Amino acid sequence: MANVAVILSGCGVYDGSEIYESVITLLALEEQGANYQCFAPDINQHHTINHLTGEEMPGSRNVLIESARICRGNIKSLDEFRPSFFDAMIFPGGFGVAKNLSNFALAGANCHIEPSVLKATQTFVANKKPMGFICISPALIPKIYGEAVQLTIGNDPQTATAIETMGGIHIQCPVNNFVVDQKYHVVSTPAYMLANNISEAASGIRKLVKKVLELC
Repeated sequence: MANVAVILSGCGVYDGSEIYESVITLLALEEQGANYQCFAPDINQHHTINHLTGEEMPGSRNVLIESARICRGNIKSLDEFRPSFFDAMIFPGGFGVAKNLSNFALAGANCHIEPSVLKATQTFVANKKPMGFICISPALIPKIYGEAVQLTIGNDPQTATAIETMGGIHIQCPVNNFVVDQKYHVVSTPAYMLANNISEAASGIRKLVKKVLELC
C-alpha cells in the first residue's frame, strides 16, 4: 500500500489550496487504497483574499493553520517531512502554490520555490519517486527538477510560455487527461486551469492519482 504526501498551500483558491482539487485528491487516494498524509509549510501567507469579493483583506494568516481546515486538522509541517516514509507526492492547485509555495504569481519565470518545499522534493527528484502536479502547480516543476520535464497546465499560453522559459516542456492537454514524463515519473493535469465544474476537475485528478500510484 503506497504512502503519499499531499502538499497544501493554504485554504481557498485565491490565496491557498483549491479546496475541490485538494478534497478530490484525498478521496481518489483513499478510493485507490493508498495512505496519505497532508503537509504544508509553517509560514505566513503572501496575503489573504476575501473569497466573497475577491479583494485583499488586512492581517496575515499561517499557511499550515489554514491548510488544516481542508483535512480536518490531520496535517504536519513540512519541517517534519521524512522522504523515506513516502512513495509519492502530490501538489493540488490553487493560487497558494504560486503565492505561498513559490512566488510564481509575482515573478513568473524568475520565481523561486519556498525553501521547505524545495527541500522536501529533492530526495524524490534524485530517486525518481513519482510526483503529481495539479492545476497551476506544474509551474513548480522546472524549478524543482532543474531539467527539461514534460508537463501541462492545459493550454494557457502565458503560463505555458513562462514554464518553457524556465526550461519545462509544456504539452497541451484536455481537462479529463494528464501528461506523464516517463523518465522522471512526473504526472500533471489541468484541473481548474480548464475545468468548468467539479466533475470536470475530478475526471483528470482521478486519472492522475491512479497513474502516480502505478508509478510507485
